[in-house]
Amino acid sequence: MAKNLVIVESPAKAKTIEGFLGKEYTVKSSFGHVRDLPDKGISIDIENGFKPNYVVSDDKKKIVDELKKLSKAADMVWLATDEDREGEAISWHLKEALNLDDKHTKRITFNEITKTAIQKAITKPRSIDIDLVNAQQARRVLDRLVGFELSPVLWKKVKPSLSAGRVQSVAVRLIVEREKEIYAFQSSSFYKTVALFKVGTTVMKAELNKRFAKHDEALAFIEVCKKATFSIEDLVKKPGKKSPSAPFTTSTLQQEASRKLGFSVARTMSVAQKLYEAGHITYMRTDSVNLSETALNGAKEEITKSFGANYSNTKQYTTKSKGAQEAHEAIRPTYMNNHEAGNDAAEQRLYDLIWKRTIASQMADALLERTTVTIDVTGRNEKFIAEGEVIKFDGFLKVYMEGTDEETDENTEGMLPPLKVGEKLNYNEISATQRFTHHPPRFTEASLVKKLEELGIGRPSTYAPTISTVQKRGYVVKEDREGKKRQYDNIVLANGAIKEEKKEENTGAEKSKLFPTDIGTLVTEFLVQHFGDILDYGFTASVEKEFDDIAQGLIKWNVMIKKFYTPFHKGIENTLEHSERVTGERILGKDPVSGKPVLARIGRFGPMVQIGEVSDEEKPRFASLRKDQSIQTISFDEAMDLFKLPRNLGNYLDKKVTASIGRFGPYISYDGIFASIKSADGDDPMTITLDRAIELIIAKKEAMANALLKTFPENEKAQVLKGRWGAYLKFDGKNFRIPKGTEVEDITYDMVLNIVGPAATAKKAASKKGGASKAKGKAAKAPAKSKAAPKAKAAPKAKAKPAAKKAAAPKAKAKPKKKKR
Repeated sequence: MAKNLVIVESPAKAKTIEGFLGKEYTVKSSFGHVRDLPDKGISIDIENGFKPNYVVSDDKKKIVDELKKLSKAADMVWLATDEDREGEAISWHLKEALNLDDKHTKRITFNEITKTAIQKAITKPRSIDIDLVNAQQARRVLDRLVGFELSPVLWKKVKPSLSAGRVQSVAVRLIVEREKEIYAFQSSSFYKTVALFKVGTTVMKAELNKRFAKHDEALAFIEVCKKATFSIEDLVKKPGKKSPSAPFTTSTLQQEASRKLGFSVARTMSVAQKLYEAGHITYMRTDSVNLSETALNGAKEEITKSFGANYSNTKQYTTKSKGAQEAHEAIRPTYMNNHEAGNDAAEQRLYDLIWKRTIASQMADALLERTTVTIDVTGRNEKFIAEGEVIKFDGFLKVYMEGTDEETDENTEGMLPPLKVGEKLNYNEISATQRFTHHPPRFTEASLVKKLEELGIGRPSTYAPTISTVQKRGYVVKEDREGKKRQYDNIVLANGAIKEEKKEENTGAEKSKLFPTDIGTLVTEFLVQHFGDILDYGFTASVEKEFDDIAQGLIKWNVMIKKFYTPFHKGIENTLEHSERVTGERILGKDPVSGKPVLARIGRFGPMVQIGEVSDEEKPRFASLRKDQSIQTISFDEAMDLFKLPRNLGNYLDKKVTASIGRFGPYISYDGIFASIKSADGDDPMTITLDRAIELIIAKKEAMANALLKTFPENEKAQVLKGRWGAYLKFDGKNFRIPKGTEVEDITYDMVLNIVGPAATAKKAASKKGGASKAKGKAAKAPAKSKAAPKAKAAPKAKAKPAAKKAAAPKAKAKPKKKKR
């Protein structure tokens, strides 16, 4: 056994570091956190300073046991986890879980995984920074308190199985409020006038410096142009320059990778993590734009060698982001002379982006000459303006140009032909085109990160998990949406004649944008109404600032938690006691047949429309909304169309075929088979034909047959199926993994029982033996409540909570029928 044990978080990092250290060092991975708050129960002692009850998770017990043995055999244990708060906390948890002695434990950090950095870190060890640990601990405890207390309020007042989070709920609020702005936006039109002037053998494009509000105004101007003369009134040339952007921070890398590579925020961080652990780039969670002397010198040397000394311009950038955290370096290549790195296309493309951005940041400004031409129109005060730009020295543009989120018209700048003041111009064409004002843009993942950063909400390590979480919870969806056809006017003057025409364009198409779901909107409105301070942007940013103060040792973490928790808990109790249940209900009109109200609301399984009230003698009728519909915007006619489902399409092999919409979207139902209807294929449950439905049924049958790999005569509910990631076992409606290396043909029913486990099979046997008598006993005691049983499952979690949760329990059982459908 080596004298030194080095512990890092990931196997990839361990493998890279092991290559830099000698035989006296053994490098092992903890595979992330080894201890955390358990999933069940609050696990925080509120009465005793909010002390958390950490446990070693089941999947880490073997790892902890192995590390304990290795640490006892080693003379020195080096904790080499990441240098941010999360990394510091992992080291602290390792020290606690492994019972490490301070005398034989050293903490080391490094910003890059290179031989030089690792060996330097070994010479400068330190102890664990408990202030950094407490900052992470404060965030973990606060988020657990908020989630654990707020989620049951949502179960009772909105819908079961919902959850809330301190930062995630604020992120959803941004998206919901943007959607409301878009919904309230009233588009107006204007006329943009552009002329194409012939200058020698080239054509120069110029735009009028006034936009007309009305068609008649635009037409009147074009009429004037028929007889007008055009001449150059002014010609201005000015030198200009463009400067490079700073090196990447976590936020700017996520934004640029989204714009240029189409990466999601989560994918960017996953790929960057691999590049870091392989030693190709510096640490990827940072809000610093600082570069080390080594990096600056390396960039200068590489630029001079590749492009020439005149392209080099060494500069140090300063961090401007609100509440900047630890003083890391910016994200950069570890070796500037490595133009390429990465094991796959994604890693190579992201590395290329990081290399170019870093190198460009140390290059000279681009020098330009900007020319502005003012063109006079006889008889009018308006002027045509042409703009051109000539690059005199490309500088950093030789390597890199930053992307943008702005949705702008095409660039009208370019090189202009030789011109002089007083020169007469002839037009080829002059057009006035109707354009429309745009609503505020919806957020992309990248622009949401930018907004969160501007508001001081979250930190480099939280952006990706926040955005992933709100999508997993179903509060936000990221998707493409098709635009709509729109007509616009176009007035064109050419060859002395004016032609007016109607043209058509596609407008409103969305690519990878974030949309709030109905449930996301409803939850946000409820939380803003009852917990406005928690969802306040300024308040959330101030909490982040307090985490920073804890990290610097300025305030105690549990004092900060108490200050937050006391009013928050009172708000929980008050909301449970005094607020009404919300469903987002909208009355759409009256059913022409029954005269009963037609309404849209959130039901047990999501957005739905309903005819009639629960209190009516006759049971209400229900219909689920389609994926592209919302309770906020659905019309009466659209709602009534949904009640035409399920549609009876006819019979196939003497069995009925129907089209309908369920929890997971439109589908065809036939003899126990459910085949999805996909709008991408041009199918619609309202119009799909029997022939097309039969095609889907046959395709589904084939897919099911191909997926079934093995059955067992002992139990028809035990099946081996082919899945997305290989073969898996389905037993009594539940899925189980098959051990690696197991051949499908070798699987016996005894092996199935071993995979499923004795608890599952015993439970099944017990339910067969005593299920009927238990059901009878329960029915005899409480027949009226039997249908509420599924809802009551939430109660056990509530028992671990303070009095506020107990207060929620009685009403949670009282309204099951309202959601029944």
